[in-house]
Amino acid sequence: MSQRIAVLGAGPMGLAVAYQLVLDGYKPVVFEADDRVGGMAATFDFGGIEIERYYHFHCISDHAFLKILEELGISEKMRWTETKMGYWYQDRLQPWGNPVALLKFRGLSFIAKVRYGLHAFLSIKRDDWRPLDKVEASVWIKRWVGAEAWEVLWRRLFDYKFYEYSSGLSAAWIWSRIRRIGRSRYSLFREKLGYLEGGSSTLLNALKASIEARGGEIRLRSAIERVAIKNGKVFGVQVAGQLESFEKVISTIPLPYVPKLMPDLPADVLAKFKAVKNIAVVCVIAKLKKAVTENFWLNINDPEMDIPGLVEYTNLRPLGQHVVYVPFYVPGEHPLFAEPDEAFLQKVRRYLKKINPSLTDDDFVDIRANRYRYAQPICDPGYLEKLPPVALPVQGLWVADTSYYYPEDRGISESIGFGRQMAKMATGQDTVFGRQ
Repeated sequence: MSQRIAVLGAGPMGLAVAYQLVLDGYKPVVFEADDRVGGMAATFDFGGIEIERYYHFHCISDHAFLKILEELGISEKMRWTETKMGYWYQDRLQPWGNPVALLKFRGLSFIAKVRYGLHAFLSIKRDDWRPLDKVEASVWIKRWVGAEAWEVLWRRLFDYKFYEYSSGLSAAWIWSRIRRIGRSRYSLFREKLGYLEGGSSTLLNALKASIEARGGEIRLRSAIERVAIKNGKVFGVQVAGQLESFEKVISTIPLPYVPKLMPDLPADVLAKFKAVKNIAVVCVIAKLKKAVTENFWLNINDPEMDIPGLVEYTNLRPLGQHVVYVPFYVPGEHPLFAEPDEAFLQKVRRYLKKINPSLTDDDFVDIRANRYRYAQPICDPGYLEKLPPVALPVQGLWVADTSYYYPEDRGISESIGFGRQMAKMATGQDTVFGRQ
């Protein structure tokens, strides 16, 4: 098929778009500003370990992800592990994540525990998110769990993930996170999460190879400067000062970049993209000689720590050494985001030694920080209807990023499923998707 199609961004969503296009007989060109594919799932060499810059894990409900592994012939690389959760509260490490742990949790009344457990249970059982779409999340949670459980188990999560946006979030969006983790359990007491042997690069490399083998092209270090629009129609993209002609452009880059790259969009559409807000992340990754705890996921409520939790990745995926991710989510405009990496590294050394007093400076083999400016969209009540449709009112132009599969939280599986649908939409095989 001779139609020239440009795909902007080589994260999981962009790669999924290109993969579906090549399966359907097209030969897309993928443009990626970074020096590697993967976006937030991209990997790097961490002192001899090939690992993601930002942690990822998979749930048994990640259908789009599991399906593409099968198609690419790499399903046998999937590993499932029984993982544990913990809670650091009142200078004490406690088990978390099942009914017994909740009942034994110290620092919470029995009534508060019952209310919290009931809310979690009903959230996991719920399938219809629409009644929660226009509801504010903190109001919804407080109404269910009460002031005590909100204060102990929820407030700091909101405060240290969303800062000034914490009282303006969609309940549907928060509910989808509760449900995803809850449905990763294969019994009330046991949680099973997954990882790919070789990490995300196993999938990224297989996708890249499949796209290129079918005639698609992936251009790294190729930041788009402008999408050329004239008379309500796309006619190309500008890269390195050169205009290349394309009949269709499918963009998967973070929405805040869209107004800069597409200034000729209709004014009302531009205004909607400009209104989108995002949280940045400084994600510290530490390599240690010994484990901090036995948990994969550790929730934290500690007045001395400005984080809601950390991920001890090697308690899911063994790598021979102990790797911990400590994400500091913060609005990009916040003074904290401007602080140097070393400020974050010092905090992490201090926090980990507080949680596990047996850790010494000598146990830190390597530590570094990765930053991503547009890590997390802020989804407020009624979020989806405030976004422009995926198929923009410009002939040949489709735009989306991880915001568009709201109320689901950003994830590799959701990005893959959405990207494949976008490709079908752009080639006329799906005319309904994206207009809901």
